[in-house]
Amino acid sequence: MFKPAPLAVSMLACSFLLGGCGDSVKDTHPQKLVSQRQAIFKKMTKTLEPLGLVARGHKDYAKVEFTEGAQALKDLSSQPWVFFSADGNYPPTKAKPAVWSQAAEFKRATNNYLATVDKLVEVSGSADLPTISAAVDAVQKACKNCHDQFRNER
Repeated sequence: MFKPAPLAVSMLACSFLLGGCGDSVKDTHPQKLVSQRQAIFKKMTKTLEPLGLVARGHKDYAKVEFTEGAQALKDLSSQPWVFFSADGNYPPTKAKPAVWSQAAEFKRATNNYLATVDKLVEVSGSADLPTISAAVDAVQKACKNCHDQFRNER
């Protein structure tokens, strides 16, 4: 008779338990507003990551690649905000109610973020690494500030 090793049993049990920890709430809204904005934010993060590597000296600056990345971030940056409409506050959102109850503050945070991205695009081709690093840091800080105020970190 087959008797599984204790380690195998433990690993199998862990995988079942961890499988239950995921976001089990699905976006059932007809327009999938939450899913659409989350997908854009994920693209924005993936687009910003290589720029951050350059800003921190973990990757060499290549003007064409960096400027294209900054422009791609700018192109994405205008997209998610329309999905924060009045009917976009439902599970599985990670947005805090403050997005809707403090709409003016949310708009200011959004505009601040967009301004930092504009500045990044402006300096992206300069090859002035301290200025570029400061611009990337400003974008990342704008993201964090908005998340701190308007996003639940589940």
